[in-house]
Amino acid sequence: MTETASRSAPADETDGFLASLAVYLRPRVLIVILLGFSSGLPLALSGATLTIWMAEAKVNLATIGLFALVGVPYNFKFVWAPLVDALDIPILSRLLGRRRGWLVFTQLLLVAAIVWLGFQDPVSAPWQVAFGAFLVAMASATQDIVVDAFRVESLETREQAAGMAGYVAAYRVGMLASGAGVILLVAWFEAIGVDRADVWTWGYAAAAAMVVVGLGAALFAREPAGGEAVPREANVVKRIWDTAVGAFSDMLLRRDAVAILLFVVFFKFCDAFAGVLTGAFVIDIGFDKAAYAGIVKGVGFAAALLGGFAGGLIARALPLGRSLWIAGILQMASNLVFSWQAWIGVDLAALTLTIVVENFTGAIGTVIFVAYISALCGARAHTATQYALLTALAAVGRTFLASGAGFIAQNTGWVWFFALTAFAALPGLALLAFLQLRGHFRQLAAQSAS
Repeated sequence: MTETASRSAPADETDGFLASLAVYLRPRVLIVILLGFSSGLPLALSGATLTIWMAEAKVNLATIGLFALVGVPYNFKFVWAPLVDALDIPILSRLLGRRRGWLVFTQLLLVAAIVWLGFQDPVSAPWQVAFGAFLVAMASATQDIVVDAFRVESLETREQAAGMAGYVAAYRVGMLASGAGVILLVAWFEAIGVDRADVWTWGYAAAAAMVVVGLGAALFAREPAGGEAVPREANVVKRIWDTAVGAFSDMLLRRDAVAILLFVVFFKFCDAFAGVLTGAFVIDIGFDKAAYAGIVKGVGFAAALLGGFAGGLIARALPLGRSLWIAGILQMASNLVFSWQAWIGVDLAALTLTIVVENFTGAIGTVIFVAYISALCGARAHTATQYALLTALAAVGRTFLASGAGFIAQNTGWVWFFALTAFAALPGLALLAFLQLRGHFRQLAAQSAS
């Protein structure tokens, strides 16, 4: 290498590094990042934050476990995903464009649903609480469909990785805001003397106000260019039907389709099985809301960000199949740390270690799993619907399969409950071994290279 070349190499590397950072400042990418916050915001409000509210109100564990079923819309969002591709929202789509019209519509629905949920009482009106949580989940699932389509259509190919990385980080910030943020806010309301009957109402009202982040992003964004115009002929039903059939047949007719879809369901099941009662577990063994917010949500958030970075490095350095094995084994082992925590009892240092391990390994699993399901969505014309289908299947563990967790925990105790959740990883690992033997991951690698 010549002296001139050796001197220019560091400059080239620096320029490449700066260019990689600069992509995050592009308006299109910034809009996607803000929409990531909006997508992450509702999940805790119908999940972890709601379980803390119910646990504090002394709702029994079996009922809290059953409330996992309010997340059903996340499982079936693929059913109405073709509608989002085909239809306009009256007035809003005419003024803003089809994608932006849907974005604003879903966010307005979120505000209404969150506020309504906050005015309910988990003890005297559990059905109203369940309905409110269902509405939040329904609006949130629809928003996810729209944001996924908007992200794919708005960003150039070289911007997609940065957009997805920023989206995931902002998604976690949104979850943190509606989880630890709302819980800390509720604790502060109590400390300044707000009536205990009203503190959660005000907490949920504050969460509804946070939707303005995504609303502003949608209003300041540009409608994706080059998208297919919505046809004005009367037979809209046929277009919806053709979109749905094309997307589903492409997915269901591929080799080993049943094993692939079952793997999507079961890979994250052990995480979901334990996670549905994590908040109730921390409160039940004697920790207060401040410890939950500071450690489970605060320290856990930092560990999850590091885990996401680690998961990206693993997925980049190793083949996809091997990466999934690492993620699956780590997820399985991390649940046993909760058994240790249940045996230790109230110990802040132990809880910190438990939460760091769980969030770090869980984030590794999530990043690698998202890389896998993204690789499955090969047909660009069907990306939004297929991605909705796969993420809906992945949510089956968090809703239907995990809904009986409260009954199991009541009968086994926390130590054995978390040990059982570790064994729940075995079906996913068995399916992973089967798919690897069938050459599934070699096929995916060949498709991505072509």
